[in-house]
Amino acid sequence: MAHLLITGHSRGLGAALTQQLLDQGHCVLGISRHPIRGLRRSQSSVIKECCVDLGQHSSIAELLDSNTLEDFFRNAEQAILINNAGLLSPIGLAGQAHSAEIIHSITVNVAAPLALSNRFLAITGQCIDRRIIHVSSGAARSPYAGWNVYCASKAALDHHARCVSMEGPEHCRIESIAPGVIDTQMQAAIRASALEQFPMRPRFDQLKESGSLASPEEVARKLIQHLLSQSFGVSPCTDLRDL
Repeated sequence: MAHLLITGHSRGLGAALTQQLLDQGHCVLGISRHPIRGLRRSQSSVIKECCVDLGQHSSIAELLDSNTLEDFFRNAEQAILINNAGLLSPIGLAGQAHSAEIIHSITVNVAAPLALSNRFLAITGQCIDRRIIHVSSGAARSPYAGWNVYCASKAALDHHARCVSMEGPEHCRIESIAPGVIDTQMQAAIRASALEQFPMRPRFDQLKESGSLASPEEVARKLIQHLLSQSFGVSPCTDLRDL
């Protein structure tokens, strides 16, 4: 039984991961602004939820200064951190976004996962199997006009994984994984964006119309299978569709 901390666990891919991990009997600590809805609980699994706004530096600091993470991972043999929470906004060409939106997005997408990873490694030294997964994006590796903030933030996670992998913390594997295009609220936000903000929107309109979007449940199954396998962490940056 693994102990897993999942950010952004209340909807989309995070909710699918949480439900499937609980169905398998694992212990989950979910961190989101809101609790998860419609959760099925099994007798063998345990879930704890913390309502935290990962876009606020003070909220992140309060979480990390508390004993929440230490208490959850205490006596765990397998400890896993899934940095799943992320923001697509602000969508727009450079020079169009509000500074506050950029700062908020970078806090959620970069500051929170790096700070959580740092704390996770500091408090789980007793574990014989530690794993960190950054939910990245193809946008980390290919530029998209209108997504300059999002692309840069996901590229930061990729490079963080490369650096930590090179540092080689004891009993730890890390991987930044692009999960593919998933049918979530983020995709709906993409299709609702204006062409002058996101000139590549027609591509995503076509993916929806052609039924090419993967379901959160489908992606979660494949992601969990890889996360718990011996091949996890062999490469610090991967694409789930290639595994």
